[in-house]
Amino acid sequence: QVQLVESGGGLVPAGGSLRLSCAASGRTLSSYGMGWFRQRPGKEREFVAAISRSGGAKKYAASVQGRFTISRDDAKNTVYLQIDSLKPEDTAVYYCAADLNGGIRSVYREYDYWGQGTQVTVSS
Repeated sequence: QVQLVESGGGLVPAGGSLRLSCAASGRTLSSYGMGWFRQRPGKEREFVAAISRSGGAKKYAASVQGRFTISRDDAKNTVYLQIDSLKPEDTAVYYCAADLNGGIRSVYREYDYWGQGTQVTVSS
């Protein structure tokens, strides 16, 4: 079993940037496909980005394409989400998740392990 801990959230002005981190313990992240999801106030959890086990395939939600970048550093057992050109509508709790399948899934029910989330708040 793998434990995931997100960090890097905070309060930033619109147009700013953040880098979220997801650190794993318990097992090596290289065994998993990894995803980022977010839950905005009053909304369901939604897919943001995913990266395959090998790192060779990535997938993004249309709403974040070109502004968000997912990456992984298996030597550090960490996955990152670089968020640029932040908008107020990006305000949400951001979660990372691990998928034993190793692919780039966008449905949250298909992920096996979750972190506790990190809050991102974008001021206008």
